[in-house]
Amino acid sequence: MLAATMLGPLCADCNTANPLIFCLLHASFRRIATLSASPYARKMAAENFQPFDWFGPRVPKSPVIISVPHAGRNYTDRLASFTHFSAAQLLPLEDRYVDLLTNGLVEQGHRVVVARTPRAWIDLNRDESDVDPTMLCPQLQFSRPLSARVRGGLGLIPRRVTSLGELWHAPLSLEELLHRIETVHRPYHAKIRATLDTIKSHFGCAMLIDLHSMPPLPAYGRQSAVDVVIGDRFGRSCGNRFSARAANLFAAHGLKVSINVPYAGGYTLDHHGQPGRGVHAVQIELSRALYLDQDLSAPGPGLDHMRQIISELVLELAVEAVGDAWSIAAE
Repeated sequence: MLAATMLGPLCADCNTANPLIFCLLHASFRRIATLSASPYARKMAAENFQPFDWFGPRVPKSPVIISVPHAGRNYTDRLASFTHFSAAQLLPLEDRYVDLLTNGLVEQGHRVVVARTPRAWIDLNRDESDVDPTMLCPQLQFSRPLSARVRGGLGLIPRRVTSLGELWHAPLSLEELLHRIETVHRPYHAKIRATLDTIKSHFGCAMLIDLHSMPPLPAYGRQSAVDVVIGDRFGRSCGNRFSARAANLFAAHGLKVSINVPYAGGYTLDHHGQPGRGVHAVQIELSRALYLDQDLSAPGPGLDHMRQIISELVLELAVEAVGDAWSIAAE
């Protein structure tokens, strides 16, 4: 069993005493540098593999970018070869069709990044270190406690789903883990980071909206069921004024809103939100009952209405970021 200490000598690649598997990952990247010549890599190149879609103008016309990490529906034969279950059975991991709520935003001048790769393959809203050691062969022994998400089976590579149990036939090789990180996770976040940097250089600030959906939440005690959860990492990923403005907009449409409970945001907000330098990031979780059918399996009668609300949200946060002058110029 390989051992990874939480703190140790500086890694030559990242120049930090990184926790968990980072230094092992860097060493393995050097060791498997020939992966680009592997049959799988060649097949991906031949098929023009795209882990995500990027839409929007080359020159930014808006201070806002919208990311959708959990709506990927490209269930490949390779994914099927790893799991006990069909694509239909893996749907509970998806933010089902939430990407459809971004339709029309590109025409309004906003940039949108939508994952094609299913969450079952790799979770784009998890840190690279959120790995369950029992999923790897050889296993890694970590010196710090695993996160609650990993313990619950929803780490970087989801391990289990409550309704299904264990997802995979066998542990993953370290090479397979690294390959998923290199071909999907890092390019996705590199695109978001580059886009935010471009927007900030153009407008002086930037706003990331990370769009998700959730199963309908039950009422709790005297609290009515929540329709929308706004996450800002308790103020660490964006200025409070953005969360407040978003909450006011949803409330004006008669929706019940909560901030940071039960979802405060994940890796995307931690990684990209830097309000101190004018880069803000907020997570929006919408109840699927708002836009899907009664079975929560297909677009429903509320889709167009929620699409309009999301369009209003993006405009509101753009105005909050750079002022009314932007909305006037965009008209």
